[in-house]
Amino acid sequence: MSGGLADTRIAVLGGGPAGLGAAWLLAERGARVVVAERGAQVGGNAGSFELAGMRVDYGSHRLHPAAEPEVLDRLRALLGDELLTRPRHGRIRLQGRWIHFPLRPLDLLLRLPPRFAAGAALDVVRRRGAGIAPGGESFASVLERGLGRTLCREFYFPYARKIWGVEPEELSAVQARRRVSAGSFGRLARRLLPGGRGGGAPRGVFLYPRRGYGQISERLCEAARAGGAEVRLETGVRRVEARERGFTLELEARGGAVSRLEVDRVWSTIPAARLAALLDPAPPPEVRGAASRLELRAMVLVYLVLGTDRFTGYDAHYFPGAEWPFTRVSEPKNYAGREEPRGRTVLCAEIPCRAGDAQWEAGDAALAERVADGLARAGLPLPGAPLEVAVRRLPAAYPIYRRGYEASFDRLDAWLGGVPGLLTFGRQGLFAHDNTHHTLSMAFAACRCLGDDGRFDDAAWARHRAVFATHVVED
Repeated sequence: MSGGLADTRIAVLGGGPAGLGAAWLLAERGARVVVAERGAQVGGNAGSFELAGMRVDYGSHRLHPAAEPEVLDRLRALLGDELLTRPRHGRIRLQGRWIHFPLRPLDLLLRLPPRFAAGAALDVVRRRGAGIAPGGESFASVLERGLGRTLCREFYFPYARKIWGVEPEELSAVQARRRVSAGSFGRLARRLLPGGRGGGAPRGVFLYPRRGYGQISERLCEAARAGGAEVRLETGVRRVEARERGFTLELEARGGAVSRLEVDRVWSTIPAARLAALLDPAPPPEVRGAASRLELRAMVLVYLVLGTDRFTGYDAHYFPGAEWPFTRVSEPKNYAGREEPRGRTVLCAEIPCRAGDAQWEAGDAALAERVADGLARAGLPLPGAPLEVAVRRLPAAYPIYRRGYEASFDRLDAWLGGVPGLLTFGRQGLFAHDNTHHTLSMAFAACRCLGDDGRFDDAAWARHRAVFATHVVED
């Protein structure tokens, strides 16, 4: 490797927000950057696509005001007036009633089911839930101790079973601390204070690009290319050979053409287990075993095109109960407050599953029927037969933090971290259920650690990693 950043060649694996954010800042500083993205478009799970004349996302996505100021400032500079500030207007189906989400004190007072309200009030008086289980803490014990039996048994635990496909007692306590931002009665109460603030950021609004969430990645890609980065779409990575100095990558473009790329550094945002499988020399058996134990939850997204201006006035409906196959149904048109096109709207139903199971393999018509039936049972019948049905399948939607996963991830992470010049970050790279603003914070931090002399500050990165471990997902 040469002595300056301008002479440093960096391959970025993955064209989602984290990879593109890093490519943008690296190119801006003069590094020679190549991004390899196996999809036909940028954004990954945070991308958008066209359906029936509308831009829709891969599920429900929002940019949260809790983002670091540097991240927000740079995104606002990129998107300008295309980045909208929108009111949050969702609701939760709970024991046959609708509760506004984010939670509102008056709505809770008037609409909370009496049995649920009585149980939650009793939990507050007792100020205690479950103690630490004999086998150690779990998602269930942490939340039940913090939020009480009623809120957990009626909402969080059923939702957890659907999202992760695992009993709450089998999930790591880390899942509770990083995924449930209101993990105690005190935090929950602070979210209900006037102004709806939690963690110093407004809770009642979100930021959203006018042309869909994927517009963030698209603008990042444009900025990276303008700075001199090369972004190769439909380009998969077949092999990453770690040499004494630098790496040789074997890339495969659409159509099967194979090329080799020589670089000084590899910055990866692809799943850590997949990266390990691509590396040569290969990891030792114990690392491969650890990688195989890291589980990812898949997601089937069912899109229904309806012949009406708007289905409801809500952006998202949440369904924690097991009686519905989906966890959330969103209406993309409402996220940006769009009126066009007239006479059409789209619903997106999210169905967590395992790749290859019955939900994953179901046909489009069967999935559409399940969604329509579930909505009807929730009091939301479709206005007519869908004009069109589209299905998208995401094999790596969420990490599953099963109890004991930490040892497996730490072993894999330590081995990857010991490969000189290799850096992993982003949701997939760090096996993290983070928001987009968290992944962009990782990208920005990584770029700050790379000096103008081309050297990487490992100690500073370790400090940033400690901060990343405290991220809590914004709902």
